[in-house]
Amino acid sequence: MKEKLEKLLENASSPYYKYKVAAIVECNDGKLFEGVNVETSSPGAGICAERNALYSAITNGYKKNDFKAIHLMSASMEEIYPCFICRQALYDYMNLDVKVICYSKYGETITSLEDLCVYGFGEHDL
Repeated sequence: MKEKLEKLLENASSPYYKYKVAAIVECNDGKLFEGVNVETSSPGAGICAERNALYSAITNGYKKNDFKAIHLMSASMEEIYPCFICRQALYDYMNLDVKVICYSKYGETITSLEDLCVYGFGEHDL
């Protein structure tokens, strides 16, 4: 998966913050959905790689129980984790046991969505 992420980073568009990110959502059936961050001059109008990949899977009919993992990498090769907006989207649309796999120059860090969202806010709180 690391090689796929490295190649995907070439498509990230980060003219403002210069922080390229790639994400791949892995489904239980083996299907992969890719995403990169796309920035605009108005930060709120852009999208993070994680949500880009997740929303692509949803667009293609995948549901909460269909996801196995999300893989992440930044061009800096430093450790990277989803921002809190992405954590909220992942929390709402994925099960808590989904693996979050972050690739860096130090290797792979594997955690779960549950560990990233210890006190998550979701539909049960509404």
